[in-house]
Amino acid sequence: MKEILATADSVIPFTWIDITQPSIEELTLIANEFNLHEYTVRDCLEPDHLPKFELFETTKFLISRVYAPKNQPNPHTIQELTSKIAIFYNDNFIITIHRQPLPFIHAVKDQCFEDKTCSTPNALVTNILWNSLHTYELPALELGNKIDYYEEEMFLKNHIPNIQRSLYFLKRKAASCKKVIHLTTDVINSSHLGIKKNPSLQNLLDLHLKLMTQYDQIMEDANTLLNIYIALASQKTNEVVKILTIFSVFFMPLTFIVGIYGMNFDYMPELRSKWGYPGAIFLMIIVTLFIYYWFRHKKLIRK
Repeated sequence: MKEILATADSVIPFTWIDITQPSIEELTLIANEFNLHEYTVRDCLEPDHLPKFELFETTKFLISRVYAPKNQPNPHTIQELTSKIAIFYNDNFIITIHRQPLPFIHAVKDQCFEDKTCSTPNALVTNILWNSLHTYELPALELGNKIDYYEEEMFLKNHIPNIQRSLYFLKRKAASCKKVIHLTTDVINSSHLGIKKNPSLQNLLDLHLKLMTQYDQIMEDANTLLNIYIALASQKTNEVVKILTIFSVFFMPLTFIVGIYGMNFDYMPELRSKWGYPGAIFLMIIVTLFIYYWFRHKKLIRK
């Protein structure tokens, strides 16, 4: 769907065309009308294209990605979490192309035109890039809250919950978002090369740095929690093995004594002695108490 948001004879000196869910015919007409490069038009039709910037003789072209997760369980890849927005622009026009409706497009239009802060296509591109990156801010906050929740579950609960799968998807989601934000670095730098810094550009750079820091911290915290989870699970296994080992140490000498007196040789005087059976039981008790106090002395078991 093609929508003309502004024309050169309105409050701004350039034309802004926004296209949602474009067809091949629409893109072909736009390409012919504004003399767009054939390969860049092809890129617009590829939904999985990563952020990039290209400079042509008369037109600049960039691709950014907006956080817009698909309606499916546990989305964690770039294609599942984000949606592409392509921008063609020069001094006379700006064309934004995207498959999914982006609510911030009209918000940008209202804000820029009312405040008259987007008097050039470059300023408008800066605002659009800021809003594109801003969509990653709330997911970063939600991932951080999940990290805190999982950390509390691990350390303050009496049991270790089976959160390995959840941590995996959390880490993959953070990694995908971080990759998109990192690739956007070149888009920001290239699209603003030679342009004097202004408050809008500085806000964009500050937001980009903030998001990179947040997702770096989320990745680090997720890796730490995974290592802690594995360590706690290993510790629990070691505790079980320790208990089984202690029981086996108690029963090994007792089994040895029972095995000796179970051989039934004729010349074993204890077999026909009146005190043979109680003596063997008493010997087992003495051996058991000796092992118990030896473990206590070595602090291998508690009181």
